[in-house]
Amino acid sequence: MTAALPRQAEPTGRRPGHAEDRRHMIRRRTLTLLIIVLLIGVPAGYLVISANQSRNAGKDKEAKYSATGLTRGWPSKVQRRLYQVPMPHPSGKVAYYETNNWKTSRLYVQFQTPNANLDVFLRDMGVERSDLKRGDITIGARDQKITGWRFTGAGPWYGLVHRQKDPKPTQDVVVSLADPDNPFVYVVSRTVP
Repeated sequence: MTAALPRQAEPTGRRPGHAEDRRHMIRRRTLTLLIIVLLIGVPAGYLVISANQSRNAGKDKEAKYSATGLTRGWPSKVQRRLYQVPMPHPSGKVAYYETNNWKTSRLYVQFQTPNANLDVFLRDMGVERSDLKRGDITIGARDQKITGWRFTGAGPWYGLVHRQKDPKPTQDVVVSLADPDNPFVYVVSRTVP
């Protein structure tokens, strides 16, 4: 003797024995398609956008680190802190260049600043204006060649070397007072990693 199986309930919303009407079927398929597009399309679109941003960021970094010679703009705060180059605000005609190798890392910076800011810059670096020596070009020929700096124009020129115990950087500074109200400052800060 076989036991009788219970009857399965009829699906709700349908009349027994009637097929789904066309309007309801189209609405159900449209809703299913929309859900599939949202579940697959949105994440895929996000991945494409993210990949493009990542690639563009890589190109920006590549351009920055493949630069040879001075680049207009301010060095990053991390670079200024690492090389201890306390650039005063306001400053104009700012450019910088960084080189790194296993032996020595250097940050080259140039800027023009109001006369009062020269004292602030020197004091923040740990030296005084009186430490500047007239006619002393402390940035060597090698560093001048890398940056394209020429210290042969109108002067007067002043320079100093701020030596510090490792691991702190040593800074070579040359100042042009051709415009005494807005001196032009050149700095080479080098550190041994």
